[in-house]
Amino acid sequence: RAFGADCSASANARDKSEYTVAPLLSPSMPATEITSLLQFGADGGGGGVCFVTHDQFCVHVFLAFLFFPSFASVLVQFGRTEVIDNTLNPDFVRKYILDYFFEEKQNLRFDVYDIDSKSPDLAKHDFLGQVYCTLGEIVGSPASRLEKQLVGIPGKTCGTIILSAEELGNCRDYATMQFCANKLDKKDFFGKSDPFMVFYRSNEDGTFTICHKTEVVKNTLNPVWEPFSIPVRALCNGDYERTIKAEVYDWDRDGSHDFIGEFTTSYKELCRGQSQLHLYEVNLIFIKLINLLCSFFVSQTFPVSKGNPSQSTSLHYMNPYQMNAYAMALKAVGEIIQDYDSDKMFPALGFGAKLPPDGRVSHEFPLNGNVENPYCNGMEGILEAYHQSLKTVQLYGPTNFAPVVNHVARYAAAVQDGSQYFVLLIITDGVISDMAQTKEAIVNAAKLPMSIIIVGVGQAEFDAMVELDGDDVRISSRGKLAERDIVQFVPFRDYMDRTGNHVLSMARLAKDVLAEIPDQLISYMKSRAIKPNPVPPPYSSCKQPETESV
Repeated sequence: RAFGADCSASANARDKSEYTVAPLLSPSMPATEITSLLQFGADGGGGGVCFVTHDQFCVHVFLAFLFFPSFASVLVQFGRTEVIDNTLNPDFVRKYILDYFFEEKQNLRFDVYDIDSKSPDLAKHDFLGQVYCTLGEIVGSPASRLEKQLVGIPGKTCGTIILSAEELGNCRDYATMQFCANKLDKKDFFGKSDPFMVFYRSNEDGTFTICHKTEVVKNTLNPVWEPFSIPVRALCNGDYERTIKAEVYDWDRDGSHDFIGEFTTSYKELCRGQSQLHLYEVNLIFIKLINLLCSFFVSQTFPVSKGNPSQSTSLHYMNPYQMNAYAMALKAVGEIIQDYDSDKMFPALGFGAKLPPDGRVSHEFPLNGNVENPYCNGMEGILEAYHQSLKTVQLYGPTNFAPVVNHVARYAAAVQDGSQYFVLLIITDGVISDMAQTKEAIVNAAKLPMSIIIVGVGQAEFDAMVELDGDDVRISSRGKLAERDIVQFVPFRDYMDRTGNHVLSMARLAKDVLAEIPDQLISYMKSRAIKPNPVPPPYSSCKQPETESV
């Protein structure tokens, strides 16, 4: 048996003292609906049934914003699902609405329990496994659907959890409906059927997600279910033409409910005969577009002015106990944006250094030393390559941006159909040597599917970086104005926490430096008339195949 209180419901004193309940939704912020579907049944080896002694399941959901000062590193309970009896493959109805921010790392934890009593104390129930992820991982997965293995019990295969997300429309309507049925099929040997209905909304990838389940009406073939109210966006996300599927089952105590029949409809069909409908603008673009393939490039300066990396006065100083400013900026931005890169393999380039063995100056060299394959595996791979390069290259200069901007632009120019979008992160001390060439490179890149993030480290003057940003005056070169604003610049020193909390400093930096990426991505897609992923086909009222009477 699965159990869970609604996250806005009042728990008893013990439950409230153990966890903090987070607010559901701020109506002024963008929202993403998280729907959870847990799947158990086969272990990783012989395909046997997992947890065969457990007949009751529940998911216990936590939402933790680890970088927020008000929460610090404390997990905040967001809510629990309803009870699902006697099944190893529960499909939960209850959904969760969270504010989604592309520029923040929003950490989530999902815990699964087998509930054996009415006690709200989870320590008195059987722990079945847990999953850690970020909201960005879910949104950035193909079709915004993430499947992960549950862990937490040594030596056991705990099962699988499937998490999906969809950007909610702005429709605020509620629908109140009542259903009845006639001459249903008799499924029980003794007595009549015990029917109930299950409603599903169609997803953007053609699958269906449960959105409502009626009560069971006992011992009848002509049930009349109680009226119920449901948000229209839960039924169809504000799209009145989107297909809605309803299934009818005969309830069985052991959970093996018998299928009676099904039908499909749409909200528009259901509303026929109503006196009034309320229409609201629906804006569903960024979450759909973010499912394209994002590619993340990293570039760092190696100017001699920053001193010997072995000296504590250098911005590249390799302190064994603390990351330097370059590494902190890289980790802050990279850990968030990597959720949207499909393979987590990132090209990392350096510029402004002398390379072995001949000491030639390069403004476009791979940090890992491999010209044929400059890709690094994840953020840890980039940081390792960066630290290794400090031991092999000689800091020199000058600081030229144009070569790396043009390097990424060549990749972006080859894929302009909207299937990929490129993000270049440049970490620099602010002293730029090729301003005219860089401006020309940015103007040319503005017509391509790419964005440029520049993080300034150290105490240098960043006037040139502000000009490249183009927030106040659009950047131009040789009389040609940039088609879009694709550059976002921030100086890291403005985000350093006065108490020395580097985690908080990195969170503040990432939030501001990534804030413009969604609008820049959308502006490119709109300028090329590239549409988001197609929505499910609209409901068709053509004759359906004959099924059991419902």
